[in-house]
Formats: sequence, C-alpha cells, structure tokens
Amino acid sequence: MDWPIQKIARLTGTTSRTLRHYGDVGLLVPSRIGNNGKRYYDDDAMVRLQRILMLRQLGLVLPAIASVLEGEAEPVAALHGHLEWLRQEQNRLARQITSVDDTVNRLEKGEELMAENMFDGFDHTQYKDEVQERWGKDTYAHGDAWWRAKSDAERVAFAQHAAQLGADWADAANSRIAPGSAPAQALAARHVAWLSRAPGVPSSGGRLSKDYVLGLGDLYVADPRFGKNYGGQGGAEFVRDALRVYADLFL
Repeated sequence: MDWPIQKIARLTGTTSRTLRHYGDVGLLVPSRIGNNGKRYYDDDAMVRLQRILMLRQLGLVLPAIASVLEGEAEPVAALHGHLEWLRQEQNRLARQITSVDDTVNRLEKGEELMAENMFDGFDHTQYKDEVQERWGKDTYAHGDAWWRAKSDAERVAFAQHAAQLGADWADAANSRIAPGSAPAQALAARHVAWLSRAPGVPSSGGRLSKDYVLGLGDLYVADPRFGKNYGGQGGAEFVRDALRVYADLFL
C-alpha cells in the first residue's frame, strides 16, 4: 500500500512542496510516481519520513539528517534511539510544566517566587553539543559562564522577561498586524535589545550583526522548538518577518 503526497502532507502537517524538496535532494525518494506525475510513498518511505521529521525537531539541517540516515542501516534500531530521546523530552517537559504552573499560581496569589523551583527542566547544558556545533565552543563557554554568574533573582528576572516577550509576540501575531507596523517594530526593537544582553553575540559599532539577526529569524521558523515560544509556526514567521524589516531599517 502507498499514499499520495497530498495525504502525507496533511497527515504530517507539512506541505507537498516540502516533501518534493526532500525528494529533489535525495532525502526522501517517493516509492513511485503515477502517470499524472503524482508522488506516492510506501511503508518504507513513511518510516524514513518519520525519522526525518524527528531529526528536524532536534534542530538538524537537511545535510546532517542525510548523514545520520546514511549511517543508520537499521531503521528499528534508529527508531529505538529516537524513542528514548522522546521519553527524555517528555520527562523534561513534564518538569517544566510543573515548574511554570507553580510560578503562575504564585504570581496569581501574590506569593513569593521560589527561585529554586523555577528552573526544574530548564537545564541549559542539555544544548551544549548543539550550541558548540552551530556557534563554536567559545560561544557556549561565554554563555555558560554568563548564566552561572547570575544570582537567582537575576535568573528569575531574565526568565520572566523572555516569557513576556514571547507572549507579546504571540499576541501581536494573533492580532494580524503587519510585521512592518509600529507595534511590531517596537517589539522587534525590544527583541534585538534583549539579544544584545547575551555575551558573545556578533556585533559591530555597538549594533548586532544584521546577518545574525536575520539568521536567528530564519532559525525561529525552521526549528519548532523556537516556534513554541511565539505561539506556534505562524508566530515564529511573524517574528522573523518583523525582524527582517527592523534589520533592513536599523542594522
């Protein structure tokens, strides 16, 4: 049995264009192509697509995914590895939910925040390998030292600022305002100022690198982990578009 490309796109929440691109670069070759040119995918292709989507969620780019798949001859063994990662991620998210839920309850009741409880499940060191691969060991080392040097109160303030910024972005995206509008550009300015607080970010003359800001905007859209901070894929795309306008105007 095989399935047409439109159905696979609908089931996976992706697009036919994306699936065709995967085929064009040799990442996901259809099992057959019908007389009308429509692409179809069988069980083996479906399993491979599941692995591709899993690796995309881990933040891997397409060439890296191809290398991983080429080095894993046995799909079942590979899926066992993915399943273990998912279980770890499930546990981490459950801890985050408990932590954030406690913070919300305390804020609503006007109670004192418990800094020692606020960051369970938020261990930044879990991204060490990924950050070093993308931006280098020095970048990770600077960021790690910067975070560890902060007091509990400073960490709470930083987390609250980031959460508020994400919520404001999501509200702006849901309000359907244009990325180039004054409210959206005010958010973009806040976002760039927030980014500027981190150590080691590329800058020149006291301004963030335009390529850095544009690259981050694209990353927000490409990596679903970022999209969650801005209300989903649509929110991430809105942030990217607003940052593009800001970068063209001011960076």
